[in-house]
Amino acid sequence: MKIHILGICGTFMGGLAQICKQQGWQVTGSDQHVYPPMSDQLREAGIFLHEGYHPAVLSSDLDLVVIGNAMSRGNPLVEAVLDGKIPFISGPELLGRLTSDMTVLAVSGTHGKTTTTSMLAWILEYEGLDPGFLVGGVPENFGISARGGGGAIFVVEADEYDTAFFDKRSKFIHYHADIFGINNLEFDHADIFLDLNDIETQFHHAIRRVPRSGFIISRAGIDSIKRVLKKGCWSNQISIGEGTAIDFKSNGDQLLAGGLDMKIEWLMRGFQNAQNAELAVAMAHTINVPIDRAFSALGEFRGVARRLNLLFENGSLKVWDDFAHHPTAIANTLDALTQEGAPLIAVIELRSNTMKAGVHSETLLASAACADFVYWVLPETITWDEGLLLRPDGTSMVIRDMVALETQLAQQASGQIIFMSNGGFSGIQSRLVARLTKC
Repeated sequence: MKIHILGICGTFMGGLAQICKQQGWQVTGSDQHVYPPMSDQLREAGIFLHEGYHPAVLSSDLDLVVIGNAMSRGNPLVEAVLDGKIPFISGPELLGRLTSDMTVLAVSGTHGKTTTTSMLAWILEYEGLDPGFLVGGVPENFGISARGGGGAIFVVEADEYDTAFFDKRSKFIHYHADIFGINNLEFDHADIFLDLNDIETQFHHAIRRVPRSGFIISRAGIDSIKRVLKKGCWSNQISIGEGTAIDFKSNGDQLLAGGLDMKIEWLMRGFQNAQNAELAVAMAHTINVPIDRAFSALGEFRGVARRLNLLFENGSLKVWDDFAHHPTAIANTLDALTQEGAPLIAVIELRSNTMKAGVHSETLLASAACADFVYWVLPETITWDEGLLLRPDGTSMVIRDMVALETQLAQQASGQIIFMSNGGFSGIQSRLVARLTKC
C-alpha cells in the first residue's frame, strides 16, 4: 500500500503516518511547515517529507491520499487529487478502518484529552497490555505520539473538531469507540460550532455508535453532559467524580483516592489532572484492569510534553509551559501552580480562533485570577475591547512586542512564570530559559 498524507506534520496526521508505516505501508507526506518535534519523529520512522504543496509529489502509483482537516479547497495538492480522481480519505476515517478489529477506548472532552489519553495508554502499558495509541501530544513515558500496538487494544484522543473539508462531522464519529469517555463539555471551536448545543449534538452522535456491550464513562454533575445522555444512551454507563466511587483529590505532589484509601506521589499537579486521572482509571477498569493497580500506575506517569512542564528551576525561580487556551483550562492550570506557594506571572497567548474572535473575552480576566500578574499576548487582528483583559490595579497588560516581553521576563529573579498557548509561542519559552541559564 502506497499513500501520501496532506498536512502530515499535525500531531494527529503525523501519528497516523507512523501507524501506517508500522503496517508496512509506503508513506510520504506534505506540509507547509515541516518542523520538529513531529518532523524528527517522522524522519526517524523512515517517512519522507515534502515541504509545500506542489502537485508533482503525487506519483502515479499512489493507492491513496489521506487529507488532513487543515487542508481546504484551493490548496494545489487538494485540487490535483480531485482533478486526477485519485482515491482519497480523511485521517479519522482511515484510523477507524485500521482499528476496526480492536477494542477502542476514546477519550473526549473540552479539556484534558491529551493528558488523559496518555495516562490511560500508560496504565495499559503498565499492565502489559501493549496498547496502540494516538495522542495529540508526546507522552513522556513513550516518547512518541502514536503506535499500532499489539493488535487488541487501541487508545485514541477523541477530538470533537471537524474531520476534513469534505466531512464536517467531528473526528470522533469515525473511531467506533467501545469505551467512550467524556471528561467535561464546554463551548469551544467557535470557528466551526454555532453554540454549545451544536457540540452536544456531535457528542450524541458519537454515543449512538457505541455498542450495547460498551461503556459511556462521564463526569457527574455537569449539565451539558446530562443533556447529551438524556438524548439517548444504549450502552453501560459509569459516572466519575465527586459523589461517585472514583473520586480523586490532588494535594501538592500527591494524588489521593478516598474510596480506595490510597495515595501516591506523582509528577502532576492540580484539580484538572486529578479529574484526568479519574477518567483514565475508570476507562482502564472497563477492560478489567483493577482500580487499585490502575491508580498505582499513575505514580510512574511522567506527563506529556507541553502539559504543565517545568522548563527551568534555579531555587528561586521556576518557568513552566502549558497548552491551556480556554478560560477553564487557564483557571485550572493557574490554580494548580498556586500550590507551589510562589508569586505567579502568567503569559497567555490568545491564539485559537475562538480566543481571537473574543468568544470568551468576558470570562478571560476572571480565569487568570490566581496569577499575581498577567501578560496577555494578542495578535494585531483583535477587534473586540482589549480593556476587558485589564485589572483595575494595573497587574495585567496587553502586549504584542515579544522581544520586549522576553527582556522583561528575563529580569525576573524569583517566583514562577507560566507560558500558556496552544501554539509554539514564537519560541519565547526556550529563548527565555537560555537567557536565564546563562545568568
